Amino acid sequence: MKLPTRLIHNRKGNPERRTVNPPVERASTVLLPDRQSLYGGGTGYGRMGLSVHRELEAALCDLEGGTHARLTPSGLSACAVAIASAVEAGDHVLLSDSVYGPTRRFCEKRLPTMGISAARFNPRDPAALEAAITPSTKLIVLESPGSLTFEISDTPAIVAIAGRAGITTVMDNTWGAGVFHRPLDLGVDISVQALTKYIVGHADAFGGAVVTKNRKLAASVESLTEDWGISLGPDDAYAALRGTRTLNTRLKAHEASALEIAEWLGKQEDVSLVIHPALPNHPDHEVWKRDFSGSCGLFGFLLDAPDEVHIDAFLSALKLFKMGFSWGGFESLIIPSDEQLTRLPEDWSQARNGRLIRLHAGLEDTADLIDDLARAFSVLDNVKNT
Repeated sequence: MKLPTRLIHNRKGNPERRTVNPPVERASTVLLPDRQSLYGGGTGYGRMGLSVHRELEAALCDLEGGTHARLTPSGLSACAVAIASAVEAGDHVLLSDSVYGPTRRFCEKRLPTMGISAARFNPRDPAALEAAITPSTKLIVLESPGSLTFEISDTPAIVAIAGRAGITTVMDNTWGAGVFHRPLDLGVDISVQALTKYIVGHADAFGGAVVTKNRKLAASVESLTEDWGISLGPDDAYAALRGTRTLNTRLKAHEASALEIAEWLGKQEDVSLVIHPALPNHPDHEVWKRDFSGSCGLFGFLLDAPDEVHIDAFLSALKLFKMGFSWGGFESLIIPSDEQLTRLPEDWSQARNGRLIRLHAGLEDTADLIDDLARAFSVLDNVKNT
């Protein structure tokens, strides 16, 4: 069966269950039949997850091509768990310069307190990555496309470098969501997703997932989440599982709308560059075509807004695109992103012409979204001409 069918019909537990969704069990205590069962290694406590968690884990393994999945309460916690489970005191971590800002903060602020050092590398330069490897390097952290700036890394080349050096690899796969990108199939050791984004899909729950097909790494992830007391609540797990049923259909709609908007933006005088990997003018387009099967609703562009007055005029004129963090829900979002950029001096062009804007195309009618942007450009032009 194809993936959309599997995601709908993937049901664990009693095959005679009459409901299409599993029951949500809000429980801390699990009653066990005998003394042996208390310490038998099964589900002995609600924090370890119950039926809805098991079904969500199975769906995520199917989605990512993994054999083991661990759930966490947020995307950031999933990234932290994946990273911390693969290193120990004295180790060195290399992370792509374009990774999600809070992941970078965890690596550069928290890992050193654990005796682990971290350094960044240019996401487009595998040779520079290889040169940065030290005898203590034990982990490479990737995100492709990069957060905010949408670089596509040459994942197979990086995996080959890591393999020769005996280094574990982790990738944040939230943008590809397992539908358009499967890092484990490319040789990445651990794939991470913020379930908060496309899996949940409705901006009403949090969650994260760590997926692998490496038994040893899976055991390390499981052990760390137990030691740190990390778990996902049953209601959030249910929301995420529900989201998997419609994930493929929603993503195709996000993809189509984003591409239409991106192509339209490319024709606007106030836009100096559209940053979307699926567009032929993107510098990593050929790598994207090789490693991805599609694109989602998130991309960026450079807006010709000389100062804060101009950018505020543009943003405040929008009615459908709302400003807010996160993405992946049914709603369209837009944020100015220069404030979040902390990049290496040699990385991410300092000579770029315009303000970096990140846009998420939701599930509204695409023509309405384009009209909304057109009105904002008209307001921007009026401010420029006064």
